[in-house]
Amino acid sequence: MVSDELWSRIEPLLPVVPRRADHPGRNRLDDRKVLCGIFFVLYTGIPWEFLPQELGFGSGMTAWRRLRDWHQAGVWQRLHENLLAELNAADELDWSRAVIDGSHVRALKGGPKTGASPVDHARTGSKHHLITEGHGIPLAVSLTGGNRNDVTQLMPLIDQIPSVRGKRGRPRFRPEKLYADRGYDHDKYRVLVRAKGITPLIVRRGSEHGSGLGVHRWVVEQTFALLHWFRRLRIRWEIRDDIHEAFLSLACAIICWRRLRNLSLSWEF
Repeated sequence: MVSDELWSRIEPLLPVVPRRADHPGRNRLDDRKVLCGIFFVLYTGIPWEFLPQELGFGSGMTAWRRLRDWHQAGVWQRLHENLLAELNAADELDWSRAVIDGSHVRALKGGPKTGASPVDHARTGSKHHLITEGHGIPLAVSLTGGNRNDVTQLMPLIDQIPSVRGKRGRPRFRPEKLYADRGYDHDKYRVLVRAKGITPLIVRRGSEHGSGLGVHRWVVEQTFALLHWFRRLRIRWEIRDDIHEAFLSLACAIICWRRLRNLSLSWEF
């Protein structure tokens, strides 16, 4: 499930866990096998406790712990940044514009960063907030309660865009323009975005449809569809917000990896 090419990018990022000499216990299960188990849960949405033992991925609790530990060690964020750098080096990142939006998901077990969703009959939910570059490649993602306004994550997401290397000169971390829908229509935030050196192109409330901004904003909806293609992200099953955020970060990295892999396949032809 984890290709050799992807594993070669992940393995150097994993923290080394030394084996205790006084009480060594059982041998630690191979990291690549456990990673396959994490991917299996992310792709299928299966509960941790139902992870099939016959697959050789270890127990669901082992996979859960590694996901938690690797997220805390910043593995998924560094993987995402490294893949963005590779895409940038291949001229696959469109820095002329970025697009931002939010999407609701149900949170059936509650927990931190949940709230009454205004678009789902006040059921408990969370929100995925996403900013992409002009082609829809995810630059940053965040998690909030379902009752949080989209605009509250505008500046945090801009600040969360990593410094992307891959080319000579200073790393790139700011798009030239930012496209957003009516949910971000606040002049206060337009001023803040301009102060970052970014031109805000935000649809105003009360304006008629057909502004033309949708020509550029559709890419973020496409990326949300790719994120929610991972069954574990369609509904928030985790009570702990950091575990759900770990899945979000990993999914963004996988989307970048797929874009990079498709690029290399096109070069072969």
